[in-house]
Order: sequence, then C-alpha cells, then structure tokens
Amino acid sequence: MAVFRNSKSKPESAPAIHSLLGKDVVLTGEIHTGSQSLRIEGTIEGTIHSTGEISIAPGGQVKGTIFAKHLVVTGRAEGTMKITECLEIHGTGYVEGDVEVGSLVVDEGGTLQGVCVRRDQTRNLDASGTAKGGTLAFSPAGPKALDTLDSKL
Repeated sequence: MAVFRNSKSKPESAPAIHSLLGKDVVLTGEIHTGSQSLRIEGTIEGTIHSTGEISIAPGGQVKGTIFAKHLVVTGRAEGTMKITECLEIHGTGYVEGDVEVGSLVVDEGGTLQGVCVRRDQTRNLDASGTAKGGTLAFSPAGPKALDTLDSKL
C-alpha cells in the first residue's frame, strides 16, 4: 500500500464573508462594518467605514466614500477611497476618484481613473494637496554636451 504525502502546507483559505449586500439591493446611507468583511453585489450610495476587507463584486457598485483596511474591486467604485493597507483592482474592476492607499495592485484590464496617492507619500503634498515630484538626474553638462558630441562627428 502506497502512502502519498504532500510536503507543501495547505494554502490559506479566503477570508470569510461576514456581510453580503445582494445583487438587486440598493442601499443609501452610511455603513459601519467594524473589522468584519463586506461583499457588495448590489449598489451602495453613501459612506462605508471598515477596519476589515470590502469586496465589490462584478456588477456591484459603490458611489461615495470608502474608508477600509483592504478594498478588492472587481465591480465599480466611484468617489473618495482611503485604504490603509491594499487596494486591489482586478481585471473587471473600475475605480474612479481620489484614492489614498498603503499599496496598490492593478491587474491587466483593471482601471484606475483619477488621483492616487500612497499613504506614506502624503507628506510630499504641497498646500493645494498636489503631489510634488522629485527632480530627474541629468548630466551636469546638460544639452551642451550633445552639441559638443555632434561637432566632433
């Protein structure tokens, strides 16, 4: 009798869905989920507060403001999003608006339209809230070096 053993550990299971907003449900207002996860298959117009994971399913839609630890979008999110850890936009996902994230993952086909700022980069904003970029490195000789090179050819 043969014994088969798998030396690989079992993969982590997907986090449990604690609350579900169904496909044909439209909710207008404010939702507080605490650390519990929420899956949205319908429509929410308003504000979501969560210290857990929010998942917007294909066909799901949120218009408003989302404060969450982790946001996974395979549907549509429009508005302001402040995500303390990770925003994931999967292939069918569409995010539009002002987004502040800890980290960002956009799969092929996913769309991010708007302004996205990494949380640890917010200190680099000017008074108007616009991100300030650094300078690009360039040769101290600048364009004159190219003129000198051309004259030698």
